[in-house]
Amino acid sequence: MTAGSGAGHRSVAHTADLRIEAWAPTRERCIAEAVHGMVDSFAEAELPPPDTTVECVVAGERDEDLLVGVLDEVIYRMETRGELPVATEVSPTEKGVRVLFRMVDSAAVASTGSVPKAVSLHELRIAPDADGWSCSVTIDV
Repeated sequence: MTAGSGAGHRSVAHTADLRIEAWAPTRERCIAEAVHGMVDSFAEAELPPPDTTVECVVAGERDEDLLVGVLDEVIYRMETRGELPVATEVSPTEKGVRVLFRMVDSAAVASTGSVPKAVSLHELRIAPDADGWSCSVTIDV
């Protein structure tokens, strides 16, 4: 699920949790890469094509609020609706971001790791850098 040039994500070793680092040319693409990193951490590599599209708006005063809000939305939808994003598009709004998730039924995806339970605020970071934007976030599993 890692997309095109200048963008990507990776999992980083972290005691009893999952640590994700993501990078991209824009803040919105960086947030989408963080979503992909979280999903890639526990879902099989070959995901089925999406069967549902879900849109939501996440408001926040700080970039960190937006990152946490989008990841929280993914966890909420996995837990309450059994939906898993296979593609994510994030675009800016006046007070936050609009997120378009392309979803599949999570029952159709084999789990290869621990499923995320919550986003930790500890050592949370998202900021512009020399190459665009980067972020790092710890996920409780």
